[in-house]
Parts: sequence; C-alpha cells; structure tokens
Amino acid sequence: MNNQKYVGLDVDQATIVAYVSDGDGGFVMETMLETKPNSIRQFFKGMEGPVHVAFEEGCMAAWLYDLIRPLVKEVIVCDPRQNKLIQSGNKGDRVDANKISRLLRLGELRSVYHGDQSIRDLKELVHTYDSLVRDSTRTMNRLKAVYRGQGIASRGKRIYSKLTREDWIKKLPAQAARSHATCLYKQMDSISELRAYAKREMVKAARKHSIYKQLAKVPGFGPIRVSQVIAEVGTPHRFRTKRQFWTYCGFAVVTHMSSEYEVIDGRRRRRNKPLQTRGLNNNFNRRLKAVFKGAATTAIEKEPFKQYYRRLIENKMRAEMAQLTVARKISAIVLTMWKKGDSFDPDRVNQAEKSPGDEH
Repeated sequence: MNNQKYVGLDVDQATIVAYVSDGDGGFVMETMLETKPNSIRQFFKGMEGPVHVAFEEGCMAAWLYDLIRPLVKEVIVCDPRQNKLIQSGNKGDRVDANKISRLLRLGELRSVYHGDQSIRDLKELVHTYDSLVRDSTRTMNRLKAVYRGQGIASRGKRIYSKLTREDWIKKLPAQAARSHATCLYKQMDSISELRAYAKREMVKAARKHSIYKQLAKVPGFGPIRVSQVIAEVGTPHRFRTKRQFWTYCGFAVVTHMSSEYEVIDGRRRRRNKPLQTRGLNNNFNRRLKAVFKGAATTAIEKEPFKQYYRRLIENKMRAEMAQLTVARKISAIVLTMWKKGDSFDPDRVNQAEKSPGDEH
C-alpha cells in the first residue's frame, strides 16, 4: 500500500504545481513543472510504483489527460464544483495541489468524463457551431438595437433579408448609424457562412458514429441535435439507469426530507409524511437540457408524442410540466435505444409507464 503514489496537480498555463503523497498520506515531494509535454513526461517516468493522478477540469484538461494517461495507473479529472475542501481555507497553487492529493487518496473526488479522441473531436466541432450560433444571435440583436435607438420599428425577420437590406439602411437618418448597420450586416453574412461550414463539419463527424442513423429517427431530432447528444454523452453506458441520465440532463427532481423516523413503544417507525420537492437539480449539462427540451417542443406537434402530450394535459397536468415529462420520455427512449442498438418504436411511446427499475 505504501508504494502507491497520489499526485495532485494544480495546472496553470505556464506552470504546474505537483504535490505527491504516499498511501499513508505522508509527504513524498512537491515540485513545480513547466506546462510542456517533455517536462511532464520526465516527471512521471521518474516515479516508482503505481501512480494515481488528479487535477481539476479546465480548458487544458483534455490535453493533459491524453498526455499523462499512458504513463500512470489512474488519471482523474475532477469537478471543481464538487471539491468543497479546496474551496475552504487558504487559496493557492501549492495549497490546492496538496488538497487534491489528499482527496484523491481518500477517494473523495468526483470525476469528469473524458471520452476517446473521436468524441472529443466531435465535441470541439459542436462547441464551434454553438459559439457561432451565439455570435450570430448577438449580431442580429445589435442590428435591431441600432433601429430601436432611432425609433424605427423592426419587428420580425424582414430586417435581415438581403432583398430589403438597402431599404432598411436608407431608413436610418444619420450617416454614422447607416455605417454601423452596414458593418453589422457584413458581420452577419460572414458569421452565417462560417456557421454553415461548422454545421457541415459537425454533422459529417457525427455520421461516423453508428448510433447516428437510429437517433435521427426520433421525433424532434435532426442532424444538429443528434450531433450534440452524441458529443455530450459519448457512451450511454456511463448511466446505469434513466434516472442517472435525467440528473445529467437536469430533469431530476430534488427532494428534501428530515425527521423521517419516530420511536413508538421502543420500536422505530417511518413517519407518514409527504416527500417535499425542491424543483429540478441545478447541476447539469446545459447543452443536453436545451436539446431535449427543444426536441420535446418539436415532437408534441406530431404523433406519437402529440397523443402522449394531450393525455398528460387531459390529466390536469400543467402545460410546462407536460412538456418536461415529454422531454424526460424522449431522453429515456434515446438512452435505451443507444444501449440496446434498437430503432425507434412509435407504438411504445403511449404505453403505460413501467416500474422505476425499468429502462423506459
């Protein structure tokens, strides 16, 4: 046990602070490395015995994970939001590396999933596309703000059309405002071209995964949403049940309970009190939640989910809760299809809900 090494790394763009402890928690060494591949490889090649390494998730985590993984027994990229010990007390590179090493030895770190290279490539393309979508939306909002600032009504999408663009520019009274609008129009055209290119590359990478064709048949799912789901999930076997997947997607209901038991005549008995709910979990994958909520909004317009949604409304469920239930249903179906390699079966959508232990 004592020959085990537990290495906590605090990673920076220029340097890495490494704190090493043994299996009993004793201090072994502390050093500072340059954030360069050769320096990192030499450090870990010089260590004897099984080596366990941990560092926090960040923009360099994927690169560092690929670099260190072949050199040691275990690499954990941990979620900094879950490391309460690191957030308490003094803050510093050496202090953080020490705390990460200690939590690693105690098994108290919650790891962040890092898929294989193909998944990371697709995730990078998805991130590029989403960034361009946000840039496009931001530019369009700025363009409308120019017209609002001049008291010119600009509702709808006609303001963005190339056919009427010159007419809209002429409506602006000041030359400076017209120049501003012209620049924003050119920026919008440039971003639109980049966005179309990013979409093609993203979908092309997603089509290489065998599950793409099956997921594309799910109502509400198109090439973009399928690509986003494959990039974020990687493999469905990360989630043992649909409830674990719901937590990752932000669809899990948070419950609170206290004073659950009472003692009567010397015997313990569970109190008959209702379970209190506190809404949905707030630690989730933002992109996946947006994908499944968007898919639910689209799917309820057509069968089979239209009938499923209508039945929920007839049972006195509020519209927003019914839409959330449809999103949970779609996510459970996607997880099951992916695990079993099945195709989408419309007849199963309106079947009665199974027990909590079942996949659907």
